[in-house]
Amino acid sequence: MAPDTTTTTLNYFLAPPDGSRPYNKIFSDGADGKPGSNWIRDPHEVQVEDVRGKEELYKLDNAGFQYGREAAKHTSFLNHDEVEGEYYPESIDLIKRVTGATKIVIFDHTIRRRRPGEVDNGPQKRQPVSQAHVDQTPAASVARVHRHLPPTEAPALLRRRFQIVNLWRPISHAAVDWPLALCDFRSVDFEKDLVPVALIYPDREGETFGVKYSPNHQWKYVKAMTPEEFVLIKCFDSVQDGSVARLTPHTGFQDPNTPEGAPFRESIELRALVFYD
Repeated sequence: MAPDTTTTTLNYFLAPPDGSRPYNKIFSDGADGKPGSNWIRDPHEVQVEDVRGKEELYKLDNAGFQYGREAAKHTSFLNHDEVEGEYYPESIDLIKRVTGATKIVIFDHTIRRRRPGEVDNGPQKRQPVSQAHVDQTPAASVARVHRHLPPTEAPALLRRRFQIVNLWRPISHAAVDWPLALCDFRSVDFEKDLVPVALIYPDREGETFGVKYSPNHQWKYVKAMTPEEFVLIKCFDSVQDGSVARLTPHTGFQDPNTPEGAPFRESIELRALVFYD
């Protein structure tokens, strides 16, 4: 094993044994008597390579993710309106410069603060995700355009290249605890490894991909990413002819080499519709 590789357990996806459609319920009060999800977690021991110093090898178009270094001007991340008013505009500018896109629409963000023992049960209490996943399926990605753009604009935008890209960065301190692992798209079998999972909100439905285990998967991370660093994570690309990466599975993971007493991970991810001329 290379010295820059860590061994850890990642949670994969197994479909419900009864053949029913897999689902996750989001912010549900459980009043309907159904469990919060109906699929099975499938843990596997994997190697995750630290690519610090080799970040340039990984781009949105080849791997499905891309690292960069640029400190955010907004640094408090405590007030929802301030994040939208201050962090969104600078992030739109950053994504445009990195991707060459002409129009960016940020449709939401999630701040995660790891708090052992607390329940992840609402927008203010989100913990790192410990499950390999992709945020949107192709159907959900197209639905996002219709949901967040006026009907006068959406059809024309959908005729051009568009992507869904997340901008992820640590906040407050380096993410030594529970870093983010990304799976190089070149190691993913799109047809065999990914399973649509319904995301059931109280008022609507979305759809994500669960990720089935494959020994071919190549997992990467940058150890101790700082708030001055970021990663762009591709969740969807309308170019699907095999010339570019379509997406990248990702998950938080427990790095066994994390020093005792390291501050708990805090991070923010923005989700953006990215359009090209």
